[in-house]
Amino acid sequence: MPRYPLYQVDAFAEGPFTGNPAAVVPLAAWLPDETLLAIAEENNLSETAFFVPLPPESGADYHLRWFTPTFEIDLCGHATLASAWVAFNELGFTGPCVRFRSQSGPLAVTNENGVLTLDFPSWPPSPTPVTEEMVRAFGATPLEAHAGRDLLCVFADEDVVRGLTPDHAAFHKLPYVCNIASAPGKTGGAYDFVSRVFCPEVGVPEDPVTGSAHSLLTPFWAARLGKTRLRAWQASKRGGRLECELAGDRVRIAGRAALYLRGEIVALGR
Repeated sequence: MPRYPLYQVDAFAEGPFTGNPAAVVPLAAWLPDETLLAIAEENNLSETAFFVPLPPESGADYHLRWFTPTFEIDLCGHATLASAWVAFNELGFTGPCVRFRSQSGPLAVTNENGVLTLDFPSWPPSPTPVTEEMVRAFGATPLEAHAGRDLLCVFADEDVVRGLTPDHAAFHKLPYVCNIASAPGKTGGAYDFVSRVFCPEVGVPEDPVTGSAHSLLTPFWAARLGKTRLRAWQASKRGGRLECELAGDRVRIAGRAALYLRGEIVALGR
């Protein structure tokens, strides 16, 4: 019976038990989609990443896909960071940059002394009216709202974001993948902005650290604060620090990762 390697990596983390855990399953060739989904459901993490090697002429090193416990998602930052960590540290990938093909186009991750930097698309959001459904879901009234694939609700200050007690069921009435609460960091503080991210629609009540959300947050706060390099903190229970940079139509998101688990999938039940 075939066996498949399985890694669990904490991304945007200074060590185990911090940041956002992702499962990573390198494959020689694709398994059926229903099997990939079953593995992700069994892992029961916000995302499981799968990747297969590509030929040199393809222009990328691996084809990367991400699955929540309920469906395939089009972009995931922390599982991309975790996948790159596995490639560099477990699979013997050489070179300073690993290139992925994905649903969201080409992605690259550079490795500089253990700091991994994602090269992601920039998703600047557009203003949208604040609605009663938003107020009900977040449990507080935002100053403004902006939307793209994800929803961004801006609050007055960092303390409001940290103290939110959301109604997770109410987020199901909002048509977004991620629902982001954000505010500027405290004057003179360590961070330019803070956020929390809620994704009940994909089975994740609150995501610990969400790289893809910073594809939206980075261009928003870069324009608002008048700077292209930003220090971010995702204020979940586990917490995570991200170093972000707006570079034209791309966003660079940097952080560290730590291995928690190395194992094997020994049986495919479906």
